[in-house]
Amino acid sequence: MKSCITLTFLITIFLHLPCAPRCDAVEVIVVADARLKPVTEMVAGIRKTLRASLRIYSPADVKDSLPRIMEREGARVVIALGREALTEAVKLPPAIPVIYDLVVTPPAISRPNTVGFYMATPAREYLDLITTYLQSIRKIAVIGSREQLGILAGNATPQMVTYGVRNTFEMVSTLRQIEQGNAILLLPDASILTPTAMEEAYLLSFRKGIPLLGISERQVKEGALLALVVDTVQVGHVIGDYASKALRGASMGHPPPAPPRRFELYVNTETARKMGIRLPDEMLRTARRVYP
Repeated sequence: MKSCITLTFLITIFLHLPCAPRCDAVEVIVVADARLKPVTEMVAGIRKTLRASLRIYSPADVKDSLPRIMEREGARVVIALGREALTEAVKLPPAIPVIYDLVVTPPAISRPNTVGFYMATPAREYLDLITTYLQSIRKIAVIGSREQLGILAGNATPQMVTYGVRNTFEMVSTLRQIEQGNAILLLPDASILTPTAMEEAYLLSFRKGIPLLGISERQVKEGALLALVVDTVQVGHVIGDYASKALRGASMGHPPPAPPRRFELYVNTETARKMGIRLPDEMLRTARRVYP
């Protein structure tokens, strides 16, 4: 009887001992706002290829405390999705691998052991699509800030003309100068592509019969001819692969940030009809969604 009481006492003491690190420790911390659809899609992709446990923290949860959370969890890799998340992740010691995404264009980062991806679609992807399917469009006019032009339209060709603008006024003024036979690609700068500016862009597009190449599904719904949007689940697969390699001891190094590798095509057939643009059946078959 006495031995049973002693055993029960020892078990009770053991169950109440603090765990350091946590009893349910994880190997990978994901810093992201889990309420956002791109985050949930990307995390779903990460789980497909990551052979390890992960836990998600919001940027607010880890503000100025990410190193302590890493130590408490026993985690060895951080995945930062979004600029707020990245701001906290780059404060970590260089020995901890950091993988980031969900930034439109890449920020300047000198931290070693860091690899990053960005969401904006390079202008060259649109040019390849136009060259393959819409040969009646002779050139693409690419409009954006000089920084974004350098990142997304750095390898200009005779079929791609770039216009650097600093604000909404310059963007609209440039739109008015574009001639027929072109398509217009507005690079994703929120300070320039305001709702008012986009209304003006759609109006000029239809008035002049020059198609806009969108950067989101929403813009296609609003009247852009088409858009190439990053496949967030596939990006998650890539990030999961990188995190798995980092857990096996591979250094991330400091490679240049990489653009997306695969895109989903959205098309507006009503816009094409109004502008007299024929969309090949093969192109429509490849689209993720077609808006009539």
